[in-house]
Amino acid sequence: MKRLLALLAACVTALGLTGLLGPQAVAGPRAVAAAGCRVDYTVTSQWQGGFQAGVKITNLGAPVSGWTLTFALPDASQKIVQGWNATWSQSGSAVTATALDWNRTLATGAAADLGFTGSFTGANPKPTAFALNGVACTGSVEEPPPTTPGDGTPVGVNGRLHVCGVHLCNQYDRPVQLRGMSTHGIQWFSKCYNTASLDALAKDWKSDLLRIAMYVQEDGYETDPAGFTGRVNGLVDMAEARGMYAVIDFHTLTPGDPNYNLDRAKTFFASLAARNAGKKNVIYEIANEPNGVSWTAVKSYAEQVIPVIRAADPDAVIIVGTRGWSSLGVSDGSNESEVVNNPVNATNIMYAFHFYAASHKDAYRAAVSRAASQLPLFVSEFGTVSATGGGTLDRASTTAWLDLLDQLKISYANWTYSDAPESSAAFRPGTCDGGDYSSSGVLTESGTLLKSRISTPDSFPTN
Repeated sequence: MKRLLALLAACVTALGLTGLLGPQAVAGPRAVAAAGCRVDYTVTSQWQGGFQAGVKITNLGAPVSGWTLTFALPDASQKIVQGWNATWSQSGSAVTATALDWNRTLATGAAADLGFTGSFTGANPKPTAFALNGVACTGSVEEPPPTTPGDGTPVGVNGRLHVCGVHLCNQYDRPVQLRGMSTHGIQWFSKCYNTASLDALAKDWKSDLLRIAMYVQEDGYETDPAGFTGRVNGLVDMAEARGMYAVIDFHTLTPGDPNYNLDRAKTFFASLAARNAGKKNVIYEIANEPNGVSWTAVKSYAEQVIPVIRAADPDAVIIVGTRGWSSLGVSDGSNESEVVNNPVNATNIMYAFHFYAASHKDAYRAAVSRAASQLPLFVSEFGTVSATGGGTLDRASTTAWLDLLDQLKISYANWTYSDAPESSAAFRPGTCDGGDYSSSGVLTESGTLLKSRISTPDSFPTN
């Protein structure tokens, strides 16, 4: 919520911006930028004593490899509370934002999205003296118009979602199906999630959603809770700005018992829910793939985490993982009846089902067909290949799965919108080092198939 100063600072640093931002910046559309760069500055929210801001910096000059943004807060009582997409520091009124490894290079015409929350007492005057790599910035640009309801985007049409019966429903109480892509682990593939890639996902792929896979272990959240929380929030904002839904995935995998991360989950979701409660595009996925654990244990975890979210965000949809790597227990020799007969004691929730087309076929499709008449299901992750993420694309099984999900109006996110060296990835290796995320030359066989399915027109009912 308080990201105005941090986000502005990060973006300005990335391109070396110098200018004025403050109360007028909060209320008005102008931000000052260098002649060799453009700044699109957006205040996403402001409240008593705090604010949040986003800054998109577009490099209009020579390529930049490594950047530092500096600026001065006119009042030392102003503080950068939390920033993302840069390393932030503050000494007195002087603020510095330094590029991360994945966004340190800005080619001519390339852009960086930064963000932060800030606090202040009394007035909230503009920051001054923005500089990129020590060079003062000049010039100004207008703030782009915000996304508004009815703008034709998935969020603009459907608004805040909710569960009605066994379906995901929109603001008109009509069942809808969302189709989109999942990130890979953001600790490994952050460079794949930038202005260009999310523009492509929203505009070229016509995706309805972005699932944000935040691993808890494996060099993820547990190593830097504040940093990963900020990164997730930044991606939520980027999805929101493009009219896409954001599925926040607490990506528990090893160990498989989600109760191992119960305290971390409560901390994470308390922060996320408090910060994003006013947004229409947020869906919470509280446990990715429980495994080696009973449904009773998974249910217990869910019934402790859900109230934490509900305390701040009583209306958002929550996805609960299921036993056997979110297979409704099928991968453990069970079936959907254990959930049907012992559901989570909460409302406005859905149950996760994951599959990999080359490994999970008729028996799994039969379970989904049976369960869909009794449980609200969300396929928050699936692959076109084997359960390892590798192997040959199984076109026939993938097509059978997607046809079934379309028929049942079950929403889905494909693994993965990344250039990971595995056949489940949508992009060829090295794609995320460039700016093309849509042409046939950068797509894998899996990416080509998914883009063709996702980019077909949505049929969201509005009456």
